Amino acid sequence: MKALHSTMEKLSSSSSYHLLLLMLFLAVHPSTQLQPSQYQVLLQIQQLFNFPSNLSNTTDFCSMEPTPSLILSCYEDYITQLHITGNNGDSEVSKMLLPESFSTDSFFSLLASLSTLKVLSLPSLGFRGPLPASLANLSSLEILNVSSNYFNGPIPHQLSNLKNLQTLILDHNEFTGQVPDWLSSLPSLAVLSLKNNLLAGSLPNSMTKLENLRVLDVSNNGLTGEVPDLHNLTNLQVLDLYDNGFGPHFPILHNKLVTLSIRNNSFGFGIPSELGSYYQLKKLDISLNGFVGPFLPSLFSLPSLTHLDISGNKLTGMLFENMSCNSQLSFINLSSNLLTGELPSCLKSTDSLGKMDVVYGKNCLWNEEQEQNPPSFCHKEALAVEILPHDRKRTGKPVLASSMLGGTIGVIAVVCLIFLAVKKRGKQFWRNCSHVKGGVKVTSTRLILEKVSAINTAKLLTDARCISQTMKLGASLPAYRTFALEELKEATKNFDASSLLRKGANHESYRGKLSDGSLVVIRKLKMIKKRNPYMYTSHIEKISKLRYNHLVSSLGHCFECLPDDSGVSNIYLIFEFVPNGTLRDWTSGGGFQGPKFSWKQRIAAAIEVAKGVQFLHTGLLPGVFSNNMKITDVLLDQNLHVKISSYNLPLFAGNGEMAVAAPKTSLRERFTVGKDDDDDKKDVFDIGVILLEIIVGRPIMSQNEVVVMKDLLQVGMSADATARRSIIDPAMVKECSDESLKVVMEICIGCVNGKAGDRPSVEDIVWNLQFAAQVEDSWRGDHHNNIQHSPVSCFSSQEV
Repeated sequence: MKALHSTMEKLSSSSSYHLLLLMLFLAVHPSTQLQPSQYQVLLQIQQLFNFPSNLSNTTDFCSMEPTPSLILSCYEDYITQLHITGNNGDSEVSKMLLPESFSTDSFFSLLASLSTLKVLSLPSLGFRGPLPASLANLSSLEILNVSSNYFNGPIPHQLSNLKNLQTLILDHNEFTGQVPDWLSSLPSLAVLSLKNNLLAGSLPNSMTKLENLRVLDVSNNGLTGEVPDLHNLTNLQVLDLYDNGFGPHFPILHNKLVTLSIRNNSFGFGIPSELGSYYQLKKLDISLNGFVGPFLPSLFSLPSLTHLDISGNKLTGMLFENMSCNSQLSFINLSSNLLTGELPSCLKSTDSLGKMDVVYGKNCLWNEEQEQNPPSFCHKEALAVEILPHDRKRTGKPVLASSMLGGTIGVIAVVCLIFLAVKKRGKQFWRNCSHVKGGVKVTSTRLILEKVSAINTAKLLTDARCISQTMKLGASLPAYRTFALEELKEATKNFDASSLLRKGANHESYRGKLSDGSLVVIRKLKMIKKRNPYMYTSHIEKISKLRYNHLVSSLGHCFECLPDDSGVSNIYLIFEFVPNGTLRDWTSGGGFQGPKFSWKQRIAAAIEVAKGVQFLHTGLLPGVFSNNMKITDVLLDQNLHVKISSYNLPLFAGNGEMAVAAPKTSLRERFTVGKDDDDDKKDVFDIGVILLEIIVGRPIMSQNEVVVMKDLLQVGMSADATARRSIIDPAMVKECSDESLKVVMEICIGCVNGKAGDRPSVEDIVWNLQFAAQVEDSWRGDHHNNIQHSPVSCFSSQEV
């Protein structure tokens, strides 16, 4: 009883005052519009409050004007809405106390008798204790708001009986326990707001069944674990997970979100490239997490974005002055990351009112006003956390993956320290050499000790149905390391001819099998000038950073040194092995077993090619340009993801210090492009030729074919759909939407333009191809019941 009295004393007097005025009026002047039963309920509530009975200036109950504290609505003879809002700021009202006999349970039990009530809103009334289960009797209730009270304990499961409930707001209380699994039994639920409570545990997987959900706000709780796969919630527009412990993987979401806030959680790994296709997104806040890997500059140009906050992470990459931005951006916070380059000029300008707010301090940008770190800081930090964007599916072994990832990062850090020590000690770098004396291999003890565990994380994770891109970059690849020559001899049967893949004048490529069973490609480069290995450290350091999910990534290197220590005789570069043929095999039917790619798969592959080139241009300092890329250089891995196998490695500089194969000559260099071609636009032309093959489904072997097909595509753009479809691969005629075909054809035409200045940027290519994929998805949703997803969605045919 004492506890009950205490509760009554602390109940907000403001709301009670308004409610009691209403009830007293009904007791003295019953409304003729109400059913007797409704009136009796209100009379009992008035008696429960035991408020004085003198009231004047009465009006008809159902016709009362709403006030900020009280809103009542009727339909015919029944109350349908009741809004009572507390006003704790009113010092006069705050002096009033509820009678000691007041009972919260009795109050809610009487309210529950108003069976026709559709809207019940009782914020800021000071209620305490558990939320009464009697609310479940309001079977017609569509909106329930009891925010800003002191309700505690678990959310009562009896609320699952409110099958008509569309909005549930329990914000700013003291609810404990987990987010209820039974929420999935509310089929009409569109707004769920549980922010500022004491909830713990993880979000239940049953949340994925709330297909009508538009707003999900669970911010400022103690929730942890992975966010369920919410990509099926196509109506979801607002997702707010701020200030919890979610992570480490980025949530899997649909691209129609308007607001996404995951600030101050435990998310890590990379941010997914799919964010670049969230064209309706207005607010994006991923700050104060542990994201690493490349930042997506395409976010600047999202057409609807006004608020962008990525601060407090370890995102890398180079910004350029000429990057494009959405003119609607009003707030941008890039601070406390590892960004380099120059702030885009579009972020330096403001609108006519000067309202753009841009924060970018504590990066490594140059020529900027806000405080920056030295370039070496971002470089070292990026080496220590080399992890890149993730895919849309996750391994089923998060604990194992996290452990592996941590180990991988640790090894990378050790390797970085070794490189730094080498730079300081010069000749001590010789300890990394494998020496040959009288035909007998001699390897330093230190090098053997530096070898990592024989357990290959790539092999351990191969059986996962779909590994995220982050894991593919970090945990699915061993840390970059120095190999012993003896390892490479073992892997290739002492460089036997049966292991030879390719041979040139001064270079050879071998297929090898390491002791853990993983397959690799070993490139042997014969040095013309015998130099101290220290001379190659800057090149090797750049190569060690060529680890991206759409590149054939580097795994390590080995220096073979002459017995008299006069220099390096051979350099071995070790790369991952990619088993599933070339992109031409899958689009032109060039002999590789398996069905030709669908139109959706072709767009996905083209996006991955463009992203690979984008990484080469912006992921390193300086970028890697003029890669002379052909469709036969685009390989497919075991999950049919693109891996670009041939690019302009930093080690292949024309300095006469090493002999390598003569550079490949592309269609662009042989026939079309002048000497004034920009380096980045050379790669754009090569992407265009690849797009041509993807569209027509047959090899493009000469410049004449490029010119003819470009002209044909231009004619097709101004023709009707039937004419356009006569141009493309006959196998695709019935498989693609005309709109997506037009987008791909248009970007292809721009890429193969003879004038470099008229070609699109790589960022524009990625954006347009992603838009084409979105259009194709929409078309398939309208016309097909069963859709085979493309590799980029991580739903390969083997999973269906």
